[in-house]
Amino acid sequence: MLVFMTNSLTPFYSWLNNFSNLTLRGVFSLLTSFFISLWIGPYFIKYLKDLQINQVIRVDGPKSHFNKSETPTMGGLMILFSIIISVLIWGYLNNPYIWCVILVLLSFGIIGFIDDYSKVISNDPRGLFACWKYLWMSLISLTVVIFVFRLNKNTSLIMPCIKHTLHLPGLVYILLNYFVIVGTGNAVNLTDGLDGLVIMPTIFIAGAFSLIALISSNINFAKYFHLLYLHNSSELVICCTAIMGSGLGFLWFNAYPAKIFMGDIGSLSIGGALGTIAVLLRQELLLMIMGGIFVIETVSVILQVACFKIYGKRIFYMAPLHHHYELKGFSEPCIIVRFWIISLILVLIGLVSLKIR
Repeated sequence: MLVFMTNSLTPFYSWLNNFSNLTLRGVFSLLTSFFISLWIGPYFIKYLKDLQINQVIRVDGPKSHFNKSETPTMGGLMILFSIIISVLIWGYLNNPYIWCVILVLLSFGIIGFIDDYSKVISNDPRGLFACWKYLWMSLISLTVVIFVFRLNKNTSLIMPCIKHTLHLPGLVYILLNYFVIVGTGNAVNLTDGLDGLVIMPTIFIAGAFSLIALISSNINFAKYFHLLYLHNSSELVICCTAIMGSGLGFLWFNAYPAKIFMGDIGSLSIGGALGTIAVLLRQELLLMIMGGIFVIETVSVILQVACFKIYGKRIFYMAPLHHHYELKGFSEPCIIVRFWIISLILVLIGLVSLKIR
């Protein structure tokens, strides 16, 4: 929005041409979403407390979580608001990739809002029925994936550490990317169980994707790193930096001990957005490396459920994995910071794999 305004005034004020610079807009996008989050945070927390929109705690969870029952949830509304406002200000809105990300953010956010609201109203941590949640997430994901497929007609899959791309049949491409978006949304949702645990890996991954988007939008850089040249990917830099800034602003209030939780409205939406960005950048497999924490947490739940149903035994004290370590006696800040460290290392490994080809 602001970019169109400054472009129309550039003939009269040449210094406004700086606002069309992608790197500069990315920095301003990060700062805008960050300061919006800081500004609305205290008012939003007070408003949720007044409405008694508090976190519903699992009765079978760690006992240390029972004192969090008065902490407000649905903080993901802060994240969504700051991201979307920042993107609308600093992005070129004629870019279809921007609208794909916004669509997933908003629609997954609505699903998360209904889920959170049902938990608060019924005082039941199960929330929305899983079948309805997956149905709507599936419909939205398939809509986005089919749109991208029809837009690009390119089914290339970039393989980490391998120079050549893999060309997939159309149906396989659609199914793979459907699972990436839905799977990432649910994986982030499962990981969101400790103060600040999810948001920092999200910031790391969004930062890495902003760099990849910048490279992919430049034909010379893309050729050097053996990436696909994606003209529309330039505006994904704005989306990624907005996610980073919003995440940092939210972490200001979500750091241990948290004053607010993001809820499903936050975890589903940012997870879906990361999955969508990975699909648009053709980095579906790279997301599995950089988002290894989300993968590990999800696998721990799958293994726990499967083992209990088949053998009647549990592998972990509790799933997801972070609860297992809590019950083993690790302090919450210790688990959080160590998971952050692992996430940063995985993101760096993912970035290095782009060059080792």
